[in-house]
Amino acid sequence: MSFASVRIITDDVDRLVEFYEKVMGVSAERPAPVFAELVLPSWSLAIGHSQTAQLFGAGSVVGANNRTVIIEFRVDDVEAEYVRLKPFVDHWVKEPTTMPWGNRSMLFRDPDGNLLNLFEPVTEEAIKRFKGRH
Repeated sequence: MSFASVRIITDDVDRLVEFYEKVMGVSAERPAPVFAELVLPSWSLAIGHSQTAQLFGAGSVVGANNRTVIIEFRVDDVEAEYVRLKPFVDHWVKEPTTMPWGNRSMLFRDPDGNLLNLFEPVTEEAIKRFKGRH
């Protein structure tokens, strides 16, 4: 089994696509006006309009209604990412901080309120833990 994607349901696909293109540094593929994918080497972030939720079953997903999932990206330099993203991130949850498990993390919300964590392993143990992972 391999991890394929995370899909976010939203009422404003264009707004989220623009935001995630800036965060991830890749251009979205748009096979339909109600759907986009931002493809990275190991997984994709899919963004679907609320209209597409009907395809999964009535009431199965609700856009901009998540407070339980954190979308995480490992980066090379958290401080540099903080400087790069600060001009367009409106809601910071935590500025760069070293966590007890050895990652330097910063957390912020996308325009729909979904939580993102950009982190960099900084302690020897954290670096070892991520060695060999893509």
